[in-house]
Amino acid sequence: MSSQKSWWEGPRGEGYVIIQFILFALVGVGPKQIPGFPLWGPPWSSIGLGLGLLLGLIGAGLILLGFFNLGPNLTPFPHPRDNNTLVETGAYGLVRHPIYSGIILGAVGWACLFSSTLTLIYALILFLFFDIKSRQEEKWLTDKHPQYQAYQKRVRKLLPFIY
Repeated sequence: MSSQKSWWEGPRGEGYVIIQFILFALVGVGPKQIPGFPLWGPPWSSIGLGLGLLLGLIGAGLILLGFFNLGPNLTPFPHPRDNNTLVETGAYGLVRHPIYSGIILGAVGWACLFSSTLTLIYALILFLFFDIKSRQEEKWLTDKHPQYQAYQKRVRKLLPFIY
């Protein structure tokens, strides 16, 4: 298998970061409504408000714990730092990619806050993107840390206890 990367990926996965920020913008400030397709009405809008706040708080917590637990290993790129160590504790004992998980939960929460089916679709796209990005990241981590495969078997990838 060739280790050559695609033209957009870059040596550290720069293309993934660019796409990620485009998706963040879409979730955050993209259209919330498809013309002619209404936002959620009562009682779903009220349920969405509570659920959105809850998911947003859980997501923010996972992001912060992920940042804190990763410490000097933190990089915006999927390629690990040259001098990184494998972190398997804290938030990383709950899910292999807690920062991505937190962002996904936050995006779903954001959609619920705005009662927006379209933003839920953006959150789904973000989930699929993070699944693809994490696959590449995990290839690099497995190359660097042989024990990563055992960690993959013990801990879920993106959604704690689920996936």
